[in-house]
Amino acid sequence: MTSTGSRILHHLTAAGTALAGLSAMMSIGNALFMPRLRRTGAGKPDDRVVVCIPARDEESTVPLLIADLREQTYAGELRVVVLDDGSSDGTLAAARRAADGDPRITVVSTCSPPSPGWTGKAAACRTLADIALDDRPDVIVFVDADVRLTPDAVAASVSVLREHDAALMCPWPEQESGSLVEHLVQPLLAFSWMSSLSVPLANRSLRPSLAVACGQFLMFDAGAYREIGGHESVASSSTEDLDIARTLRRNRKRTILVSGAGFVSCRMYRSWPQLREGYTRWLWSSFGGRVGTALALVGVSVVYLLPPVVALVGTGRTRRVGTVGYLAAVTARLCSARSESAGRADVADLARTAAAACAHPISATIFATLVLDSRRRFARNELSWKSRPLNAPTIDVAPSVAR
Repeated sequence: MTSTGSRILHHLTAAGTALAGLSAMMSIGNALFMPRLRRTGAGKPDDRVVVCIPARDEESTVPLLIADLREQTYAGELRVVVLDDGSSDGTLAAARRAADGDPRITVVSTCSPPSPGWTGKAAACRTLADIALDDRPDVIVFVDADVRLTPDAVAASVSVLREHDAALMCPWPEQESGSLVEHLVQPLLAFSWMSSLSVPLANRSLRPSLAVACGQFLMFDAGAYREIGGHESVASSSTEDLDIARTLRRNRKRTILVSGAGFVSCRMYRSWPQLREGYTRWLWSSFGGRVGTALALVGVSVVYLLPPVVALVGTGRTRRVGTVGYLAAVTARLCSARSESAGRADVADLARTAAAACAHPISATIFATLVLDSRRRFARNELSWKSRPLNAPTIDVAPSVAR
C-alpha cells in the first residue's frame, strides 16, 4: 500500500475507533443510569387499565400472555381485549380457552383486511382501541401476543407512567433468543439506541428525534392517546411504535423509556426466515431513503467493520488503533446487554453474551445485509408480514368485528 493509502487507512481507522469509543461511553452510561421498572405495592387504584392484544397467527403464544394477565396483582380495575386479526390458525379458539370465561377478558375477531393507507398492526390497534376506549379507561396498553409478563408488570408500569407524568411509557422488553442468528442479531435492537443516546437525558427531552419506543409493550395515558387520534396518526407507518412516540412529542407530550427487564420479556423470532421477514419489513424506512441508507452503511462499515479488519490484518500503529476500536465496540455491546437484562444470568448466559459481543463484526455484517435486502424488497413491492403485503394497495373494506 502506498504511503498515501496508508495514511488514509489510518485516519479512517482512527475515526471509526473514536466513534466506537463514544458508543462505548454512551452504553456504559446507560448501563449505570438507565431507569428500570421496580417492584411496587400497586399502581394508583383509581386508574382503570385496559390491555389490548393484537394477535395474528399466535395460537401458541397468546394463551401464555393471557395467563400472565390473569395473574396480575394490579390493585386497580384491569380489563383485557384480545383481537384475533384474521388468523389462519387456531388463535381465536386458543384465546377463548385461555380466557376461560374470565369476565375481565374480551376476545373478538375480524377477518377484514386493513383499509387503504393502513398497515395491519396499526389497523388492529385502532380496532382494539375503539373497543377499549368505550370503557373510558385512564390507561390503555398495547402488548404483542409473544410477550411474557411477571405478575407485577402492570402495577410497576402504571406506577412509573404516573410518577413521571408521561403520555407514553415503554418498558423495553428483555429480548430472548435461542438460535445462533438470534444471538447475533437480536441484541442490535437495543444496541442501536443504547450506544447512540443517553436514555436519562432523552427521557427529559421533547425532541421527536430522541424518542425511543418498542411496540411490544406501549402504555399510554388514555387522554393523551385520544388527543393525538390514537393509531390513526400513524396509520401507514411501518414503525408505528416509534412514530406514535414522535407524534406525542410533537404535541408537547412526554414519552419515556425504561428497562422492563425482570418484568417484561419477548422472543420475537425463532428462525432465520422469521427474523429476515421481520426486519426487512421495516428497515427500508430507517434511514430516510437511498442516500441516508448509503451513509448509514458507510458509518457501520467504518465504525464496526474496519477496525476489527485492520486489527486482524493491519500493521504497526494502525493495527493498534484498530484493536482499540474493536475492543470499544465489544464493550459497547456488553454494556448494552447489561442495560437490557435483569442482571441475573448463569455462566452459560454470560458466555453467550460475551461470545455475541466478540462477534459484533459478524452481527454488523448481517445487519447491513438485512438493510440492503429490505431496500431491494421494498423497491420490488415484495414486503409482507404474516401473509399480508405491506406496501401493496389494500382492499377498501370496513373492519368487521365479531365478539
